[in-house]
Amino acid sequence: MKTIKYTLLGLLGIFCLILFWGLLEPYLIDTKQEIAEIPNLPAAWEGERVAVIADWQIGMWMDNTNTIDRIVEQLIEERPAVVLIAGDFIYHPGEDPSEVINKAVEFARSLPAAGIPTYAVLGNHDYAMKSKQGTPNTELARQLHEALEAVGVEVLQNEAVAIGNPALRAIPPSENGNPTAANRADNTPLYLVGIGAHWPNNDQPKVAVNLVPEGTPRLVMMHNPDSFEALPPNTAPLAVAGHTHGGQIRLPFTSEWSWLTFSKEDEVHADGWIPEYGQSGNRLYVNRGIGFSILPMRINCPPEVTVFTLRSSV
Repeated sequence: MKTIKYTLLGLLGIFCLILFWGLLEPYLIDTKQEIAEIPNLPAAWEGERVAVIADWQIGMWMDNTNTIDRIVEQLIEERPAVVLIAGDFIYHPGEDPSEVINKAVEFARSLPAAGIPTYAVLGNHDYAMKSKQGTPNTELARQLHEALEAVGVEVLQNEAVAIGNPALRAIPPSENGNPTAANRADNTPLYLVGIGAHWPNNDQPKVAVNLVPEGTPRLVMMHNPDSFEALPPNTAPLAVAGHTHGGQIRLPFTSEWSWLTFSKEDEVHADGWIPEYGQSGNRLYVNRGIGFSILPMRINCPPEVTVFTLRSSV
């Protein structure tokens, strides 16, 4: 009987330790440094850094706003060339949607206010969709979209924009008021493609990448990695997504063994670079995000900031 008693006490102790760690880990920020090779990358973008964050999930009980705030402060201090926010700013709108929208916008506004070009896409929770079968709240998404744009965050929905090298924006024009020929050559744009949310059927990956001139350098951003598979070959040398939370709760050393593995039908469960997925010439990186779904904890899956250093491909 003593053996059974001690065994049960031991198991209870392990459970309490895991529970404690699960509540602590969301406050530990994991900054991942990655290299991304982009064909025809302009010389002005060589070595520049692009930061990716995702899945704030503001509005969930015990939402992880403290970590969001610290990550935004970290990015302002480190000053990457561009910040990409890959959707799910909010988790649930609650009785007063303006409350969670305003909270998300207050965090987001600090980035463009600091002079960092900031772009975003919306995710399923930004449409108040907790499942693929849910009815999208398009009014909620519209309000969030407009509020983000109002503070300088450009929200892309199946669109492409040309982003010049931020380091060149301070170069003065020539005497006749136009950029010099040298400046024009150096300021060859890098394109950013933003794909709409997958669950409300707003994603049009082929339409979005076709807006970019063939052979020009580009990055592709989406919320749900399921959108990636529809991209044509050689159109997304670097695609980034969120949505999965990396599994959120998973066993050590086994990134594929998480609650997502058993509870979701989506093919993509892991975080980081996803091999052998999508068309040839395309690469997908899935960010673990910051917030939560269902439970306010993370185990073996801390919040992630991904910083890509851009290199031209040989």
